[in-house]
Amino acid sequence: MTDEDLIAAAREAAGNSYSPYSNFAVGSALRFADGSVVTGTNIENASYGLALCAETVAVSKAMADGVRGGLEAVAVTGPGDAPITPCGRCRQVLNELAQLGGTDPLVLCVGPKEVRRVRLSELLPDAFGPASLD
Repeated sequence: MTDEDLIAAAREAAGNSYSPYSNFAVGSALRFADGSVVTGTNIENASYGLALCAETVAVSKAMADGVRGGLEAVAVTGPGDAPITPCGRCRQVLNELAQLGGTDPLVLCVGPKEVRRVRLSELLPDAFGPASLD
């Protein structure tokens, strides 16, 4: 799967967003070394603090299916004019999955006219993760 295919999967996932409060539909797609792709979308809640981000949903789906490594790339897309980046919580959640496989995935921060390509370690330098507990 190409980066463009991964972006298309994230955009498709955003179409399933449940975001009646913010109207900010976000989609995410994770690509693994075995070629598999897992998508997620944001899910809001009337109790705002219980909302789930698209990246967290995708990681949860992957982990629930037993995926524990091989994260190569992440695409994140949403509304607006600028490329969207994962929030701090999502960066940490993505880092946990990445560290389990010893990877530093490429993060495709997607906007309508621009795709910003950055490594997760650049978005979350000096990250705390499983290796920090040894």
